[in-house]
Amino acid sequence: MYVLGIESSCDETAAAVVTADQATGSRAILANTIYSQTEEHRPFGGVVPEIAARAHLEKIDIVVGKALEDANLDLSQIDVVAATCGPGLIGGVIVGATFAKTISMSTGIPFIAINHIAAHALSIRLTEDVNFPYLLLLASGGHCQLCLVRNVDNFEVIGKTIDDSVGESFDKVAKLLGYGYPGGPIIEKMSEEGDDASFQLPRPLCQRGSCDFSFSGLKTAVRIATEKCRTEQDKINLGASFQRTVTGVLSYKMEQAIIFSRRSGANPTAAVIAGGVAANRPIRIALQSVCDRHELRFCAPPTAICTDNGAMIAWMGVEKARIQQFSNIRFRPRPRWPLDEL
Repeated sequence: MYVLGIESSCDETAAAVVTADQATGSRAILANTIYSQTEEHRPFGGVVPEIAARAHLEKIDIVVGKALEDANLDLSQIDVVAATCGPGLIGGVIVGATFAKTISMSTGIPFIAINHIAAHALSIRLTEDVNFPYLLLLASGGHCQLCLVRNVDNFEVIGKTIDDSVGESFDKVAKLLGYGYPGGPIIEKMSEEGDDASFQLPRPLCQRGSCDFSFSGLKTAVRIATEKCRTEQDKINLGASFQRTVTGVLSYKMEQAIIFSRRSGANPTAAVIAGGVAANRPIRIALQSVCDRHELRFCAPPTAICTDNGAMIAWMGVEKARIQQFSNIRFRPRPRWPLDEL
């Protein structure tokens, strides 16, 4: 089976081709092409929806063509076309979904509408043998939640952010400190160069055993702390302290999720982190330590498929095609599409 996946939910225009053989269990990424809009959005310190939609429109045919070329395939060899249909910035989502639908209508290739969050959730199964159910920490620029992944279309949300996402917090803190965008890699570098004990920052919702997240108060604390920064090293130390605090929050929440899921009888086979923040090395190390203490396998996708990409969309297409979950061509893209509605 060859599946073409198209992703355009935020600031990456991406397309990929994934192949899978259910009989042998083999799977491979034949092509994974991404056009990043980072430079377009850098002057604004964040993603501008109108600019993102325009860039998707300008690049999508080039990106899809390059993915097919890299895979050494043409459309006549594609079995399924899958595209992100939500959640995300609706202008970009419409571009990718419409492109995929056009391919489907003009060629007869079956179309599958993909939930972007679910694709992140199942991306680990593209690179590793992870059986259901498993715990998932989805941490990205737009999302932060803990859920129990019971099946391809069965997700039990056990914790979510009540305000901001963790990825957005990295971006905002980097901006507060006077650095660029995206903030995740910048803050991670500060953690290597700074004293992470220089500033004591709050860890919201980490006193009552909750699996929910809150980052707005932490961002406010960083803003107040910037007034005490007198040198460039002070800023680096504050960035390092923020990294340490966020790492501590995510570790605590993962531990609570492990305890909760086991007490409820779910018995997860593994704990997984996915989303752009999954590329953060200190966070990976800390979560590995938590899982080791609880004798639970820890998994994270390769960094190349942590951020938004077409491979995870194509793989979700594989998973849904196997259970014959194809979509009506009239499926309407959605800016909001919670996992618990699947």
